[in-house]
Amino acid sequence: MAKFELKLPKMGESVAEATITSWLKEVGDTIEADEAVLEIATDKVDSEVPSEVDGVLVEKLFDVDDVVQVGQVIAIIETEGQESGDVTAAPKEEAAKPEAVSQVAQTVETAKETVAAVSSTEDRFYSPLVKNIAKKEGISQEELDTLSGSGKDGRVTKNDILAHLESRGSAAKQQPSKATEAPKAAPEKPAATPVVASGEDEIIEMTRMGKIIAHHMVESVQTSAHVQSFIEADVTKIWNWRKKVKDGFAKREGENLTFTPIFMEAIAKALRDFPMMNISLQGDTIVKKKHINLGMAAALGDGNLIVPVIKDADQLNLVGMTKKVNDLANRARLNQLKPDDIQGGTYTVTNVGTFGSIMGTPIINQPQVGILALGAIRKVPAVVETPEGDFIGIRYKMFLSHSYDHRVVNGALGGQFVKAVKDYLEAWDSNREI
Repeated sequence: MAKFELKLPKMGESVAEATITSWLKEVGDTIEADEAVLEIATDKVDSEVPSEVDGVLVEKLFDVDDVVQVGQVIAIIETEGQESGDVTAAPKEEAAKPEAVSQVAQTVETAKETVAAVSSTEDRFYSPLVKNIAKKEGISQEELDTLSGSGKDGRVTKNDILAHLESRGSAAKQQPSKATEAPKAAPEKPAATPVVASGEDEIIEMTRMGKIIAHHMVESVQTSAHVQSFIEADVTKIWNWRKKVKDGFAKREGENLTFTPIFMEAIAKALRDFPMMNISLQGDTIVKKKHINLGMAAALGDGNLIVPVIKDADQLNLVGMTKKVNDLANRARLNQLKPDDIQGGTYTVTNVGTFGSIMGTPIINQPQVGILALGAIRKVPAVVETPEGDFIGIRYKMFLSHSYDHRVVNGALGGQFVKAVKDYLEAWDSNREI
């Protein structure tokens, strides 16, 4: 018999860790290759970790809600030596595995021995990792119990306690340092106004993703100086062109041609014209992005929104853009997005018109500096200018709402960018072939 180490796989750019949300297999269960062993969660995507081999699960090295680093061993699977090419092909690595398992076990045991200062209660569960950090950093039971958790069922995760330590350290630096002055506690957040619920009210627990989204929205408003610019675009040419070609496009490409890929193409062109909208701010340094990766807000099955990313959007033709948009939207609805699908965005687009809104003031998706909201397309009477004079005609129009970070994007750049998007849309070639 041989033993195979199941490790947390690489899940995409900048994803270094994940939280275990549930074990799908228990010790002693038989596992087939490619069968899911456990579920994990990153910032926004829930994923399954499959087994690479056939065998029996003999050891689980982490518990639910533990934070695991990419590449760490999370379980041991016992296999038949002759059936697992990966195990028998590298005898040197296999020989070292018992030592690695022993080291992990020792680390876990050490963590258990050093958490005497804090403990879980009936209402608050803390993983061994969180307890160990609390003990090491001198966080008392009372202080730990006040933290708000972003994990499942509101549990405190590694990121929560590290963020608390960082904010506590920042507060300490801002206070005057005097040798004779007694240490002061970090200022507490103002208590939230209590909500009184009657016996007839329904109490609904926020989902894990709902909590994460709420945290990100508040963080973005506190980080960026939000400013909005609005402009109206006449998309009559696009409306009539799409109506003319959509049936033939569907038969030829097997894809539904919506307005979204058309708008995405125009936005990608505008970002190429105004590269200082395709940036991020890191401290006092501006990071100018080489690639134009468009985030596309999409609805999930539970009503939440997620932002899958169209990589190198400016390199796609309309057919490629349509297929990419449809693929990401479909997989978002089916909860089939992978962690890499939501990484690396440099600018975000949200279609508030889907819900009937004519305009909106979207919140910037950090660490980006801009987001564009597409309003509903409306059939309205409008003044039409011609060489023969002006007249009133029926036109299809929509509002574009541009939110941008006024720390690095001034009103001129923010307005010029959204004006460029409008110009690309209104200059649409009615005879364009695809």
